[in-house]
Order: sequence, then structure tokens, then C-alpha cells
Amino acid sequence: MIPSEVTDPAQPVAEAPAPAPVPPPVSDSEHPEVSYVLRVNGIDRAVSSAWIGESLLYVLRERLGLAGAKDGCSQGECGACSVQVDGRLVAACLVPAATAAGSEIRTVEGLGTESEPSDVQRALASCAVQCGFCLPGMAMTVHDLLEGNHAPTELQTRQALCGNLCRCSGYRGVLDAVRTVIEERAERAERAEQQSPRIPQQAGPFEGDA
Repeated sequence: MIPSEVTDPAQPVAEAPAPAPVPPPVSDSEHPEVSYVLRVNGIDRAVSSAWIGESLLYVLRERLGLAGAKDGCSQGECGACSVQVDGRLVAACLVPAATAAGSEIRTVEGLGTESEPSDVQRALASCAVQCGFCLPGMAMTVHDLLEGNHAPTELQTRQALCGNLCRCSGYRGVLDAVRTVIEERAERAERAEQQSPRIPQQAGPFEGDA
């Protein structure tokens, strides 16, 4: 029988290794949070405890529930996330949301209402498309174009839409829709001018009258 090893009581017992140090928690300064107010489609919307680097597109979709602007490329190349900030057409994916506080933001939801869409929205909804993913961005681009040019040529319309990519349907239906809107607006303006009351000119006083 092999005797078991006997520990010499005079020999010091080896201590257990010290536990590895626990890394400190991540400092909040590495991911700073901010709270601000965005004015979207005429309504003040509060955004709280948001990472300071969140894009306007992310905040609109994920925090405010406005899913009209689409995330097509996240690089400002496709035009699917187009919105207006202080009347200027921008790619929402490239705009830090916090920098838009205090500005007037208009999204595709603000162009019309569910019961009464804008004429551009109606025209684009009736044109021949397949998936429709790009149409909200195109609607914003067309609205922006017509605000500054009431009667653009087809070439000018093509130039305005060159930043909006469509990967399935093409642009013929969109161009036709824009032409329809231009013609309808011209007809409405002509009818309004014809129906406006005309004030007859009064004759001046005759010479010698008191």
C-alpha cells in the first residue's frame, strides 16, 4: 500500500491566486445622451435620452414613429430618406438629429393627410410602380422642385430626381405624374383667375364739379 503524501505543518501553504480585477463599467461619457425637441410637420416632438450621434432618419423612424423616410443606403446616395429641414431638401441619414433641434422639419407625412393627400402624393400613387420603396423620397423631391419652379421642364425634373434611385420601375411613370400635377395646378390657377370678382373702375369727377 502506497502511503499518502503527508503535508509538513512547518511548510507554508500556498495561497490561492487573487481574482482578476473586474474592469470598470463603461463611462457614460463614451456614449453621451442628450434630450431635445424637434419640430416636425408643425408639431414639437420631444426626444429624450438619445445618443448624440443618432441620425435624423433613425430618430424620425425609431423614436417618433414616422416611417415614411426609408433607409436605403445610409450614405446619402439613394434619396429614399429625403426630408426638408428649414425648406432645404436633405438626406436625413446624414444629418445628426440633435443638430436639427430648432429647425422646421417636413417629412412625407406632412405633405398631406391620410384622408386628403397632396396632389403630388395622389399622382405618384397612381403611377405604375412595383415596390414603391422610393416613392416617399421622390414625393419630397418633387414637392421641393415645384415650390421653387411651378412649371419645370422634363429635363429640369430629371435633374431634380437624379439623386433618387429607383431599382425596379424606372422613372417614366414618375415623370408623367409630375407633368400631370403641373397641368392640374395650371388649370386650377386659370379657373381661379376667371372666377375672381372684377371691380369696375369708377369714372373720375367731371371738370367743374365741386
